[in-house]
Amino acid sequence: MTDAIELPIAVNSDVVVVRQRVRTSAQEVGLSLVDQTKVVTAASELARNTLVYAGGGRVRIEVVNNGARGGLRLTFADEGPGIPDLELALTDGWTTGGGLGLGLSGSRRLVDEFDLESKPGEGTRVTVVKWAR
Repeated sequence: MTDAIELPIAVNSDVVVVRQRVRTSAQEVGLSLVDQTKVVTAASELARNTLVYAGGGRVRIEVVNNGARGGLRLTFADEGPGIPDLELALTDGWTTGGGLGLGLSGSRRLVDEFDLESKPGEGTRVTVVKWAR
């Protein structure tokens, strides 16, 4: 890890700031334009979920290295109501809100690594990694 920042997600404008910072970090780590778009899209969905479903939280943006290549790790964390059924939450089309139900499942498809931890009443943590090709 060579660089890490943490940003709050408390209001709509924070989602824009997260998108901008993720794009800048993705460029710095050498992600292709397609992979930049994928990780920014995933970050936008996850930041929006953090705001809408948990009332806010934070994201940690880290530049990571596995020896051969660099990447970007994003960790979204909140202290919201949590997700009672993780498998159901990752099902395309399932939503507790008014959206399309593609936020979590769509984000999972856009990144190389995806980890979701949640406990009802304690919050949720989603960690994603996108590696440079």
